[in-house]
Amino acid sequence: MQWRNVGGSGQLVSVLGLGTMTWGMDVDEEAAREQLRVFVEAGGTLISTAARFSDGQAEAVLGSLLGDVVARSEVVLAVLGGVPRGWSAGRLDVSRKGLLDSLDASLSRLGTDSVDFWLAPAADAGIPVEETLQALDWAYRSGRARYVGVTNHTGWELARACATAGFPITVHETEYSLLSRGVEQEVLPASDAFGVGTFAWAPLGRGALTGKYRSQLPADSRAASEQWAGYLEPYLSGRAARITDAVCTAARGLELSPADVALRWLLHRPTVASAVLGARTGAQLKDLLACALAPLPEQISGVLDEVSAPR
Repeated sequence: MQWRNVGGSGQLVSVLGLGTMTWGMDVDEEAAREQLRVFVEAGGTLISTAARFSDGQAEAVLGSLLGDVVARSEVVLAVLGGVPRGWSAGRLDVSRKGLLDSLDASLSRLGTDSVDFWLAPAADAGIPVEETLQALDWAYRSGRARYVGVTNHTGWELARACATAGFPITVHETEYSLLSRGVEQEVLPASDAFGVGTFAWAPLGRGALTGKYRSQLPADSRAASEQWAGYLEPYLSGRAARITDAVCTAARGLELSPADVALRWLLHRPTVASAVLGARTGAQLKDLLACALAPLPEQISGVLDEVSAPR
């Protein structure tokens, strides 16, 4: 496993992180235990979770495993703040109260006094950005969060937050893969300008870039379930399918897995500190963590750049 500094900070994280979005829902405690064991044995350190994942159950499961499978001091916790409020039409509550309530609940479920990264979601139109930043500032200065950041911001939102905050915004967690390169237009340039590192979620195109959905939908896959079908559908046809085909062709020529090719491409993009992986089983995660992650040959990288370039 390789490690990198996050943005302009001195904090090192593993270049492959462990996501917990489905823990407590599709992934039960025993499966989560196996994933965490596989992850730390491979040298992984960065674990990403959120107050809203499975209504808090993802954090509760992770908290039950810390100190058992791995010491709290051996991992880097990145926690996404904010929980949905009924009056906000599904948007996350980014008011000072909403964010700090979610932080208190996260710390309790995780069984820790502080997290390493605490991230605020994009601001709601009815809540001043200064109020959201006040919550981040309090968490940072109180020591409850060693570093703070934001998630899923547009380029101008990220630039505004960095320019307005009186404290360092260290990281931005956002979707980024060969199937989702829109962040290259404004978000990554803003990150680079302000010294903000990137945690890339869905680095395998929500699973499509593994190639497993090319010919059919495996019966036990997320794409075959009603709950996840809408999440995956945009990446299974049309231009997205052609990009996946190109990745699979490159993988055959290089004698690599499609996932290895996709991750190698991503991890050598500007500002990317870590790619956050989600897996259903420990065996799936182990295969992903075995990727060598050396840079792709320049010619192959160039072809993938061209075929997947944002329109």
